[in-house]
Amino acid sequence: MDIIEVQSVSLTISKTQILKDINVNFEQGKIHGLIGRNGSGKTMLMKCICGFIKPTSGEIIVDGKRVGKDVDFPQNMGFIIETPGFIPYYSGYKNLKLLAGLNNKIGKEQVRESMQQVGLDPDLRRHVRKYSLGMRQRLGLAQAIMENPNVLILDEPFNGLDKDGVKDMRKYLLDYKEQGKTILICSHSMEDISILCETVHEMEKGVITQLS
Repeated sequence: MDIIEVQSVSLTISKTQILKDINVNFEQGKIHGLIGRNGSGKTMLMKCICGFIKPTSGEIIVDGKRVGKDVDFPQNMGFIIETPGFIPYYSGYKNLKLLAGLNNKIGKEQVRESMQQVGLDPDLRRHVRKYSLGMRQRLGLAQAIMENPNVLILDEPFNGLDKDGVKDMRKYLLDYKEQGKTILICSHSMEDISILCETVHEMEKGVITQLS
């Protein structure tokens, strides 16, 4: 079953066409890879899927609901798009607790568990502004998974991670897929894509092509 359906989606911003008649489906319970150079349109496509940007034409259906029509934002979706933004003078735990309070789906224990799952200490009092890039990336993933979503949209989730961090992240994502979750990953690393992904699509000048 396809959990994400992108149907004839085009996007034009300031007279520049960013996405050109994109048609692609992503099957539930798999890890899907999206590759392409900077400016190829892959991040914009992810933003459209998440409901952050409305396409100029076409429609996107996530879990049977049309984004921007049936729902403003897909339900049951976690994401990292570009650099995760957090309040710099709060701890990681306090940031996530604040975000969790917006939906009131989870409590303190689930916030703590999500941080521990990605290798962060929820009791660390250090402010996020003093986090390394790798720690920020882990915190971004903790934020994405803490409500146990069915779909993860991850834009360059391995940025800033050392070898051990990359190994941990790969293992976590494979485990997450085994729970029946769907993951869409954008990465510059063909190694990450080849190890993790069951389908691979390439974006080039706003056009999408399936490679495998």
